[in-house]
Amino acid sequence: MSRLKDLQKNLFGGTTSNARQFGMIFTLVAIIVLFQILTDGLTLRSDNLIALFNQNSYILILAIGMLMVIVAGHIDLSVGSIAAFTGILVAKSMAEWSLPWPVAILFGLAIGAIIGAWQGFWVAYIGVPAFIVTLAGMLLFRGGNQFIGNANTIPVPEGFRVIGSGFLPEAGPDTGYNNLTLLLGLAACVAVVWREFQARKTRREMDADPAPMWVSVLRMAVMVGAIVFASLRFASGRVGTSFPVSGIILVALILIYSFYTRNTAGGRHIYAVGGNSRAAELSGVKLKRVNFFVMMNMAVLAALAGMIFVARSAASGPQDGNGWELDAIAAVFIGGAAVAGGIGTISGSIVGGLVMAVLNNGLQLLGVGTDRVQIIKGLVLLLAVAIDVYNKSQGRFSVIGSITRSFRRDTPTPPTSSSDAEREPARTAVSG
Repeated sequence: MSRLKDLQKNLFGGTTSNARQFGMIFTLVAIIVLFQILTDGLTLRSDNLIALFNQNSYILILAIGMLMVIVAGHIDLSVGSIAAFTGILVAKSMAEWSLPWPVAILFGLAIGAIIGAWQGFWVAYIGVPAFIVTLAGMLLFRGGNQFIGNANTIPVPEGFRVIGSGFLPEAGPDTGYNNLTLLLGLAACVAVVWREFQARKTRREMDADPAPMWVSVLRMAVMVGAIVFASLRFASGRVGTSFPVSGIILVALILIYSFYTRNTAGGRHIYAVGGNSRAAELSGVKLKRVNFFVMMNMAVLAALAGMIFVARSAASGPQDGNGWELDAIAAVFIGGAAVAGGIGTISGSIVGGLVMAVLNNGLQLLGVGTDRVQIIKGLVLLLAVAIDVYNKSQGRFSVIGSITRSFRRDTPTPPTSSSDAEREPARTAVSG
């Protein structure tokens, strides 16, 4: 029984992983297994996994920024229109203004920053609710896309397409796999093992008991096994394919933003503002600065997502970005974020986005029509949250309740690990 308790307490919690994503990770695994059976093994085929990742990387990038917006207590309805507006301008800059594609990418990020500053100004300094500002932005920048592009598609050069449809190149001896993808997977495995032992060392230095060694070994085995499996799948695709360049961009953003939200004062301030903006402001948090930052950051990531989509499509079109904001918001809420703000993680949003991506992909493999796919996705989102909220109201087990328990500001818990800054961001925010 004691070992079972150790497993429940530490396998996906403790010092190295996130207990708040425990239920959602197993939901993702269950959906993958279900569709793997129903599609006779198509779901986990190399070509399907590569396509799934390529087709959803831009939504997952949006989910990173949307998580920070929602944690701060806002919502952004304009991200799809910003992505489309940026995409058409960047495509036009290369096709008609002869900008080199690396300069065009910087140009696109600058457009996103300017749009974000515009919307952030209205939200942070004028006090207009983000819902209204971004609703106006959705109309404004969608119209801008139609006006500038004249409802036409504009192709983009080959070099630019790498960020959306490129893959890690072939290198080294012929092993039957893409060697760079294998090396990337090996580096990820080493990072998992190093992080586990560093976390155990940190807990000992804090005079806290680390998880039992057998739990740490099991946790490392699970994570390394998943990484090895994914690496082999991505590395064994047809010649010319491997781990996507858009995936590398996504992984880099996940690492950067996870570190920022968990380990910096600025990240804690975002949680503090979403948890109780008045208390955070009285404690010294620059409320306007935080609100301005999350809106501006969201627009920059929307611009990046738009460019990745245009690069993958090889052209910018008038229908780009339609419905993206809804997919990003769904990913964040499925991943455990609270509607009222103050709760949520980057990793949770990514898991939520993958749940929706695998669901969408599996239904398509089964030949389900687009109309029914949308109906099913909407019902899954509604029922997943509604059932969980009902269980919480009845005092029963709640996945989201267990995921977010350590965030509750009215139930203080003693620090147990070096990741407590993420567990209780609202109380620790102002310490930085």
